[in-house]
Amino acid sequence: MRVSEAKRVTKETDVFVSLSLDGTGKSEISTGIGFFDHMLTALAMHGAFDLIVKVTGDLEVDCHHTIEDTAIVLGDVFAACIGDKKGINRYGSAFVPMDESLGFVSLDISGRPFLVFDVSFTSDRMGTFDTQMVVEFFRAFAFHSGITLHAKVPYGANDHHKTEALFKALGQSLKQAAAANGGGLLSTKGVLD
Repeated sequence: MRVSEAKRVTKETDVFVSLSLDGTGKSEISTGIGFFDHMLTALAMHGAFDLIVKVTGDLEVDCHHTIEDTAIVLGDVFAACIGDKKGINRYGSAFVPMDESLGFVSLDISGRPFLVFDVSFTSDRMGTFDTQMVVEFFRAFAFHSGITLHAKVPYGANDHHKTEALFKALGQSLKQAAAANGGGLLSTKGVLD
């Protein structure tokens, strides 16, 4: 079973994440940021992961440290669950519509972290979640999980819908890429890094 957990404590945050890649989509999320909890719940559901996230952060400053540090730990835990990358599909892509918005994510569990993020927002916040933190979450997660990740919203009007479509598409893509393929390492050079 592909399960891992980690705790990270700094002067700004206390983050605990537990992840099972072969779950049912159940989650227990508590970050102190309602919209972020909603997005992580959607990620777990659409990835069919069992996910526990417990965070205490310096929300009196703003939401930045809480969101970024959560993504760091989630990325580390995801990489630990994947392990040596043998026997997985490696690639995943998903288009997810959310009313008038369309989110797209394509990724490669390659060991070579990279982020292409082609999304524009019109509002500054969604609840207590700063809109600019969407890219920060995706960047920290991609770099700590060792994933090449492309995210795009080709059209849409509502920033909540755009963001939710992206998190759901990320979950769908991760589920596809992490799925067992019954083979070895999917690489012509025999190594992923």
